[in-house]
Amino acid sequence: MTTPVHSVHSEKPGDSGRYTDHLWDATADLRAAIDDLEFLELLGDGTLPLDAFRTYIAQDELYLAGYAKALSILASRAPDTQTAAFWSSSAAGAVAEASLHASLLSSDALPSPGAEIEHSPACLGYVSYLVATAATEPYAVAAAAVLPCYWIYADVAVRLSLAAREVLQRDPEHPYARWVSTYDSDEFRTLVDGARALVDDAAAAATDVQRRAMTQAFRVATRYELMFWDTALHPTPWPVAR
Repeated sequence: MTTPVHSVHSEKPGDSGRYTDHLWDATADLRAAIDDLEFLELLGDGTLPLDAFRTYIAQDELYLAGYAKALSILASRAPDTQTAAFWSSSAAGAVAEASLHASLLSSDALPSPGAEIEHSPACLGYVSYLVATAATEPYAVAAAAVLPCYWIYADVAVRLSLAAREVLQRDPEHPYARWVSTYDSDEFRTLVDGARALVDDAAAAATDVQRRAMTQAFRVATRYELMFWDTALHPTPWPVAR
């Protein structure tokens, strides 16, 4: 499907609220597609096949390692020490989250993978894009690129949380419901709010050209969010030489 190009007369923050509100509106089509994903529907009601959940967690562990690198690079390019501290702390949090994934993967809750885990095309594309953007694009563009991972996770978790609570009532140890509950928390929402505020600040200091690039970066990262979730249930294998 061809992704529509969003054009606006002005991308200056303040024209219609916070700049991050503009980014959110500019990805309404992609977020609607995320909301309709079969993977998330099955995850929320606890019926996702175990092998698909294992695939997701294994890929997310790989993703978080790359995401932590992108956040660390972003921290090194931050405009002030307080901003650098936020991104650096977030990088450490991603590493800690990856270790929790590793613990779940090594437990008896999920089936054995049966083969060595490698990045899926969607996972490798996503982390490569984020690391390259953090390293080579202006700070404001890089900050916009890392934001969907925070914000979309929190947004999805809010809608899945009710179903997750019902699943946990039936099975307090259900790994799917516990995962959803992790992201539907005050602590995670506070983190999302902090990231949004820093992207708003970056937009205020950016040029018009950079703000347009911020919108594009936010859309690209949101596309990868969609692909990442969908390919856990509907994998796209790497080509095999014949």
